Amino acid sequence: MDQLKITKKNETFLYIETDPGIEMELTEHFCFFVPGYKFMPAYRNKYWDGKIRLFDTRKKTLYVGLYKYLKQFCLERGYEVLTDDSAQYGSVEPEKLPLDFRRAPVLTANQIPITPRDYQLDALEHALQNEKSLLLSPTASGKSLIIYLAARWYIENDSSMKILIIVPTISLVEQMYSDFEDYSSTDEHFHMDEYSHKIHGGIPKGQKLFHRIVISTWQSIYKKPASWFQSYGMVIGDEAHQFKAKSLTAIMEKCTEAKYRIGTTGTLDGTQTHQLVLEGLFGPVHKVTTTKDLIDSDQLAKLDIKMLLLKYKEEHCKEISKLKYQDEIDFIVRYTPRNNFISNLAIDQTGNTLILFNYVEKHGKPLHNILKEKLKGKKRKLFYVSGETDVDTRESVRTITEKEDNAIIVASLGTFSTGINIRNLHNLIFASPSKSQIRVLQSIGRGLRKSNRDTQVFDIADDLHWKAKKNYTLEHAAERIKIYSKEKFDYELFEINI
Repeated sequence: MDQLKITKKNETFLYIETDPGIEMELTEHFCFFVPGYKFMPAYRNKYWDGKIRLFDTRKKTLYVGLYKYLKQFCLERGYEVLTDDSAQYGSVEPEKLPLDFRRAPVLTANQIPITPRDYQLDALEHALQNEKSLLLSPTASGKSLIIYLAARWYIENDSSMKILIIVPTISLVEQMYSDFEDYSSTDEHFHMDEYSHKIHGGIPKGQKLFHRIVISTWQSIYKKPASWFQSYGMVIGDEAHQFKAKSLTAIMEKCTEAKYRIGTTGTLDGTQTHQLVLEGLFGPVHKVTTTKDLIDSDQLAKLDIKMLLLKYKEEHCKEISKLKYQDEIDFIVRYTPRNNFISNLAIDQTGNTLILFNYVEKHGKPLHNILKEKLKGKKRKLFYVSGETDVDTRESVRTITEKEDNAIIVASLGTFSTGINIRNLHNLIFASPSKSQIRVLQSIGRGLRKSNRDTQVFDIADDLHWKAKKNYTLEHAAERIKIYSKEKFDYELFEINI
């Protein structure tokens, strides 16, 4: 019988010994085309075939997190699997967890005592029992609390190694640290300044990393040598869907001693390639809960989605039918009647309103200027946030809006669609066309924090079809409708002539 001898090289890689024929089978089995590869320069210039190969034939390694898929590969082909019985490949016996596992530490939110929800404790238990897990939990489900509880459990049960928490932006470093301070504000046994350290833009001069918990952007650490990562026994990747990027996979590959690996994300992009990379780095996907379940159980605000389909004049439709994608986008975001419609829509709403845009110079700033002019002499507050806005200003805007009840925030998708929590948001306007499942769902999550009213989402779509030819952004709108249907969100479609 053909055999595969599998040993655990470290907490990142499995080492596989087998004959060359089976190695070729492994290479082909764990091999996928990258979405959009045909448009990438390396493929066009014939330097690359467009595939990601997860089994390294030279090193004979595969990510530990893909162990279950490797076992399935062997089972389907009748191959015998030989493993080291002493090695842990993906699950811990429940009795190895402390009996007081569900005894949460003293927790607060805004100085008010809180109790973790059952699904948060279930997710935590799953992640710790399996050691490696990719937790799929929607925006506004309390992922930061799960991360905090995981870190606290590790500190109390392993005194020898540190915890690395990786987030994509400086804003999220500050927010994660602030959330941890909030959760532990009345906990006499845990003080953030003693246990935790922030890294973004490098380590301050003279600062030594002696803290057990390190919260960092990936940009600040990805160039550090492998030795720097050896002291971490737990690594947590927030917004884990971004870890398909090469720099981020490199970080995870360096964390060879991190037995506990937890990825958290609100959504995956739906491609098999990216999911297997993420599962390889963190572990198998575990669905924690869904937005629909949280809304139905009254833990999140109810969602009211209105897709506003803007119908353009015939001469514009005819003109756009001849243009390429980017030219169509440029026309749409610069079209004055459209921007006036969006600004008037925002002004007509009551409550805090977030307008999300994609292009700073040609869309975000013009929208902000239109609103600033329309709001002259009125008491309503207006804020603007983009990648150019420093982190302190972004945080202050977030804090201010939590105290306001009728502000308008004009913000770029890059700064406010991912990870930034606004607890007092009532209306959300998608001002830029998008078909990205991740962006759509995470943006919607900005407005789902529980308040005293439903959340309204205004999805601006653009109908510029000419005869039988649909325009690009109309097709994007169709993709967003598919997302709403898949997530079982209620939505209405309104046609508006502009």
